[in-house]
Amino acid sequence: MKARRMPRVEGNFIRNWRYNRVPLLQIRWCQLRSICADLLLQRLGPGGIDALGKPLNRGLYDCIRGAILEGDLAPDTRLPPSRDLAAEMKLSRNTVMFAYEQLLAEGYVRARIGSGTFVASTAPEAYLNVARSTPRQAPAAAMPGLSPRGARLLAEASASSTQWGAFMPGVPDVTRFPHRRFAQISARLWRQPRPDWLSYGAGGGLPALCEAVAAHLRVARSVRCESDQILITEGIHQAIDLVVRLLGSPGDRAWVEEPGYWGIRSVLQMNGIGMMARPVDAEGLTLPIQRERRGGGSRARQDAGPPRFIFVTPSHQYPLGVVMSLARRRALLEFARQHGSWIVEDDYDSEFRFSGQPIPSLQGMEQDAPVIYIGTFSKTLYPGLRMGYVVVPRTLAGAFQRGHGELYRAGHLMTQAAVAELMQSGEYAAHIRRMRLLYAKRRSILARLIERYLGADALHEYGSNAGLHLVLRLPDSSDDAAIAEAARQRGIIVRPVSRYFLGKPAQRGLLLGYACVPEENIGPAFEVLLACVLEARRRS
Repeated sequence: MKARRMPRVEGNFIRNWRYNRVPLLQIRWCQLRSICADLLLQRLGPGGIDALGKPLNRGLYDCIRGAILEGDLAPDTRLPPSRDLAAEMKLSRNTVMFAYEQLLAEGYVRARIGSGTFVASTAPEAYLNVARSTPRQAPAAAMPGLSPRGARLLAEASASSTQWGAFMPGVPDVTRFPHRRFAQISARLWRQPRPDWLSYGAGGGLPALCEAVAAHLRVARSVRCESDQILITEGIHQAIDLVVRLLGSPGDRAWVEEPGYWGIRSVLQMNGIGMMARPVDAEGLTLPIQRERRGGGSRARQDAGPPRFIFVTPSHQYPLGVVMSLARRRALLEFARQHGSWIVEDDYDSEFRFSGQPIPSLQGMEQDAPVIYIGTFSKTLYPGLRMGYVVVPRTLAGAFQRGHGELYRAGHLMTQAAVAELMQSGEYAAHIRRMRLLYAKRRSILARLIERYLGADALHEYGSNAGLHLVLRLPDSSDDAAIAEAARQRGIIVRPVSRYFLGKPAQRGLLLGYACVPEENIGPAFEVLLACVLEARRRS
């Protein structure tokens, strides 16, 4: 029979292949080795099977068997057809068939007619008597260790291994996310995905999402911005990292709230930014201006050099819940202008205010304010989305877009497109409204329990009627970290307030998140926590 001619590469190759129906296996020049063949060739080394000094069929058998014993070929892994593996390893098919048959006879593999050959799920009896070889490890002293900066970061790490359950702070009720609607949008987008959405992201985010975020912030938060000032990031940490890398240098100083979010401190530390903790009072972050009297008069003196960055959460201070006063906001803006400092405004939990007037953003108070505004979808949608945003001054927008692409090679544009459509359809705003009602109800239940069993003074005086957590005050002599650990051992997650202080803790307490706890579970969970608190009181 006359052999069928291979299609020429010139011209329309796909058309020729389709109409001539050339079998794919005939296209030798584009055939690739399987992953299994790559593994076996790597185990054999440069000399291949010939270097083993034994018959080829026995050498291949030993190689596959060793890969199974050492776990490189996991149970239920499908081995290549004998014809394919023979071609890939440049062996005869009989050699491969011998190895497969021997492995099958000894129970290392199993065969299913019409499906192929698979690594056995249960090892044969001989497997139990074979000592598993372990790779040689260099002596511990010869292995380079962590840098001092890395070791310090890990020593002070505060991220919990458990991120769901009563009373995990900062986590919304992800079960109420509009999953069905989001799945419909995503499925439709994935049916005909745009190629540029599947490549690397450029320009700081999908334009449609930047426009949706800008429109939302202008209305909901009074932020002065256009879409070209928005950059989409993978959460708050990346947003802070981008700001610090592009606007700061190692050795610069930053003010952080005391107490304040430990995640900000971790990012600053890893970028070599020195930190100065500024206490938080009933009006928010305090400014370090003191009065000194000289010769019958007085003069203002800054007690330290001006910082490069000032990190604040003015709408709902984290963790205490203070709302920064209008006078303090104006003083902070004036200070930043006078000293060339950047204010980084983390608009934490601003969407969830349950009473009173909405608090406008610090960024929107003045035209061309020296403020970098950052936010996230972690509380309004779900934390695993890993999506945040940065609003930068228009003069810096181009530089930030290029820096963002250079540092992070962003992507997830399909997900960004789905979130943009969710916002444009009005479903995002409707979801926030529904969650406000739900969280207000859960907050009220938890607050009443605290007041009933521990007294009204147990609720922190700075706590505003907003956010996703309450602060339970404890006596200064309490060990809030020990209480938190005791609660964790009983299945309750809380965070000690002392962990949020950069210096010596000035207050003791517990952060209780209520957003992710169904109403019927708040009472039973609080009983467990109450027992831990009362036990600690009796011991002290």
